[in-house]
Amino acid sequence: MPYTTNDIRNIENKWQKFWDTQKTFRVETDPSKPKYYVLEMFPYPSGKIHMGHVRNYTIADVIARYKMMRGFNVLHPIGYDAFGQPAENAAIKNKTSPADWTYRCIAQMHDELRKMGFSYDWSRELSTCDAEYYRWNQWIFIKMYERGLAYKKASSVNWCPSCATTLANEEVINGACWRCHTAVVQKDLEQWYLKITHYAPSLLEDLKKLEYWPSRVRAMQENWIGKSYGVEIAFKVKGSLEVINVFTTRADTIFGATYVVLAPEHALVKKLTADTPQEKGVLEFIEKTANKSKSLRMSGDQRKEGVFIGRYAVNPVNNEEIPIYIGDYVLMEYGTGAIMAVPTHDSRDFEFAKQHKLPMRIVIEDPANAGMSVEKMEKAFEEEGKLVNSGEFNGTPNIDAKKKIAEWMQAKHFGKLSIHWRLRDWLISRQRYWGTPIPMIYCGTCGMLPVPLHQLPVELPKDVEITGEGGSPLARVQNFVECACPKCGKAARRETDTMATFFDSSWYFLRFCSAHNTEAAFDKKDAQYWMPVDQYIGGIEHAILHLLYSRFFTKFFKDLGLIAFDEPFTRLLTQGMVLKGGEVMSKSRGNTVDPDEVLAQFGADTLRLFILFAAPPEDQLEWNSDGLEGAWRFLNRVYQMVEKRYQSSVVANAVAKASDESDSTLERERNKAIKLVTQSFDEGLKFNTAISHMMVLANAIDKYKIGDADPAKQKLLNRAIETLVLLLAPFAPHVAEEMWQMMGKIESTIAHVAWPAFDEAALKTATITMAVQVNGRVRGQVQVAPDLPQDELRRICLADPGVARYATDAAIKKFIVVPNKLVSIVV
Repeated sequence: MPYTTNDIRNIENKWQKFWDTQKTFRVETDPSKPKYYVLEMFPYPSGKIHMGHVRNYTIADVIARYKMMRGFNVLHPIGYDAFGQPAENAAIKNKTSPADWTYRCIAQMHDELRKMGFSYDWSRELSTCDAEYYRWNQWIFIKMYERGLAYKKASSVNWCPSCATTLANEEVINGACWRCHTAVVQKDLEQWYLKITHYAPSLLEDLKKLEYWPSRVRAMQENWIGKSYGVEIAFKVKGSLEVINVFTTRADTIFGATYVVLAPEHALVKKLTADTPQEKGVLEFIEKTANKSKSLRMSGDQRKEGVFIGRYAVNPVNNEEIPIYIGDYVLMEYGTGAIMAVPTHDSRDFEFAKQHKLPMRIVIEDPANAGMSVEKMEKAFEEEGKLVNSGEFNGTPNIDAKKKIAEWMQAKHFGKLSIHWRLRDWLISRQRYWGTPIPMIYCGTCGMLPVPLHQLPVELPKDVEITGEGGSPLARVQNFVECACPKCGKAARRETDTMATFFDSSWYFLRFCSAHNTEAAFDKKDAQYWMPVDQYIGGIEHAILHLLYSRFFTKFFKDLGLIAFDEPFTRLLTQGMVLKGGEVMSKSRGNTVDPDEVLAQFGADTLRLFILFAAPPEDQLEWNSDGLEGAWRFLNRVYQMVEKRYQSSVVANAVAKASDESDSTLERERNKAIKLVTQSFDEGLKFNTAISHMMVLANAIDKYKIGDADPAKQKLLNRAIETLVLLLAPFAPHVAEEMWQMMGKIESTIAHVAWPAFDEAALKTATITMAVQVNGRVRGQVQVAPDLPQDELRRICLADPGVARYATDAAIKKFIVVPNKLVSIVV
C-alpha cells in the first residue's frame, strides 16, 4: 500500500508543523466575514487524553473545519479546567505540589491534542490555574458582592470527610462525593454563596429560547429550577404563639392532612422542644440525620425515619389538632422546610405513617375503588378523582379543587397564594488549596470587606503543606492569612476558602474571545463579535451544573452592561459515551483503549474517521477494531485514486462536460455527494451518513472508465476526485492536505479552500425506471422521463406487454402515481 504507517507519521508531522508555522487557525475579529464559534467543554488536565476526549474534540473539529471551508471566520479555542481536588490528591500521592503536577499534565495533554490535528487557535490557550485567569474570577466575585449576589451565611452543608471540603447538592451522587465516592455528612459552617435564585425567573423563561438544545437537557434544567404554584398555609402550634408555614402545591388534599413534618434543621425544632421530655430524643435524631447526605435523604428507596416532638399543630380548615414530627425526608432547601403530611395521597407520607402508626384519611376517591377504606389501602392513591371528606368541596374533581381551595384559603386568611422555586443559592466555598482564593478580608475594626480591585490577583502561595486533612491548607499559611486592612491599615486576615471550580468554567467561553487581555475579563467588542457560542459540545452529565451556572453568569454580565445577549450557547450537542464490551471505558473496568496506540498503528485520520462513522454523535459508540481497519482501507483507497488516477498534465485545455451516460452518471454522483454531505452537516450533524455518501462517490469513481487518454473525460474524473478529497478534508485533514498537494493544489491549505457547490440540474436523470402494479401485483416496468405528465405515463404503461395482459384503458378504475417511483392500476 502506498499509504503506510511511516507515511502516516511523516504526513501528520508535516502538516501539523505547517499549520503551526503558518498560523493556519489563528483568527481575529473580522466584521467583513460571518463568524462561527465552535467550542467543546474544556478538559480537566489529567495528562493523557482518553477516547471520550477524542470523540468530543473530533466532533467539534470536523464542524470547525467545515465552517472554515464554508467561508466563516471560525473561532475554535482550547484550554484547561485546571483547579480542583484531584490535583491536591495527586500532590499528596506523588509528593509534589499541585501546581507542578497540573502543569506537567497540561504539557502532556497539549502534545496529545496536537497529535490529533485539531484546528485550535493555540494562541488563545488558557489554564484556569494561571493567575492571569483567576484574577478575573476574583474581579467577578467582587462585582457580585457589590451587587448583593455574593454573601456569606452559616448553614448546614454537605461535607466530604475524605476531601475535607464542602460540596454543592449537585455534587453529591447517591449520598457520596462525586469525586472520591466517600459518604457525605452534614456539617455547620460559615460559607460563601452566589445568589443564583435572583435569576430564577429568567433562567426558566429563557429556556424557551434554546430551540437548538436537546429537549432532555432543557427539561432537566426546568425541573431543577422548579417553579411551583401553590399556597402557603399557616399551621398554629397548640399552646404556643409560633406558626409553622407550609408550602404545598396540593391544596386539594388539605382536609386529609393528619400530621406535620419539619426538617430536623428547621429553626422551630429546638425552640419547641426545649426543656421538654422529647428534647433529648430530638437532639439525638438531629445529630443522626446530620450524618446523612441530602441526596440520600431524598432518595425514594430509603426508609423514612423521624420522631414525634411532643407538640401539636392546628389544621386551619377544620381546627383538627395533628401531631408534629421531624423527619429525615424533609429538607430545609425545599419549600419552607415543613410539610403537611397527607399519607393517603403521597407515597412518602404513606410509608412514614405506616411505620409510625399515624392516622390517615382519604380525601380523593379512587374511581375504580369507590368506598375504599384506609385499612385496605396498600399504597397511596396519587391519581385523579373527586374529593370526599372535604367539607363543602366534596364531589369536586381534585384538579379543579387545587385552585378553588387555594383561593378559598386565602380569602379565609388560612394561607396565601404563593410561588416557590426548587432552585437554591449556589454554595461556592471550598476548604482546599488548589482553587481561586476568595478575595475578602476580615478586619476587627472595619468588618468584612473585599480586596481592592487594584490589588488583584490574590495569588495562591507556593509553599503550602498539602495533607488532605484539617480543612483549608491556606489557613495554615501565616504570610497569606495575615494582611493589612485596606481601609484602616490595621492587622487583618484573609478569607482562606477557595472557590468551587465550577466558578472557573462558568465564563471561560467569554475569556476565549480575548484570552490574554490584561485590562478586563474580556473585551466587550470581541465578545460582541464572537458570542454567543454557535455550537457547544459536551457530556450530558453537565446538563444541570455547568450549563446552569454558565447561563447565570451570562445574565449577570448582561446586567453589568458587558454583553447584550441572554444565553451563552446557541446550539448544544451532548455526545454519547464510548463503550467497549457494552460498558463505558474506564481504568477500573480494564476496558480502555489508549489513543496513542491507535495513533501509532493507524494515525489520527483513521481514528477520526472511525469515531465519526461508527455512530451518530448523540449515540453511544461501541469500540470496534474492525471499524478501524475499515476506515484505514477507505483512506488508502482514496489515496490510491489520487496517486494512480488523477492526472493534471493532460487536461490543461480540456472542458469538463458530460458527453455520454457514464459521464452523466459520474457527474450526478459527484453533485449528489456534495448535496448529501452538506445536508449531513446542516441538518443534524449526521457524520456517519456523510461518510457513507463519500463512499458512494468513491464507488462511482472506481466504476468510471476512460479507456484511451481522453482529456475531457480525465477532467471529469479529476473533478470528481477533487470533490471527494474536499468532502473528506474536515474528517481526515492530514491526508486530505497531502492529497491536495499531490494534485498540484499548492496555492493554499485545503482547510481554507471553498467547500464545493452542487448543481441541482446535474442531479436529474434522463430516464427513470418505474414499476407498474395491476391490482397490487407488479406486472411490468417502464423507462420514462422524470415527472412525465400523467396522460403520457398512462399511455406508456398500457403499451407495456406485461401490463397490457391484465389492464385495458376502459377497465381502469383508478390510476395512482407515486411520482418517479411507482404506478398502481386498479381494474
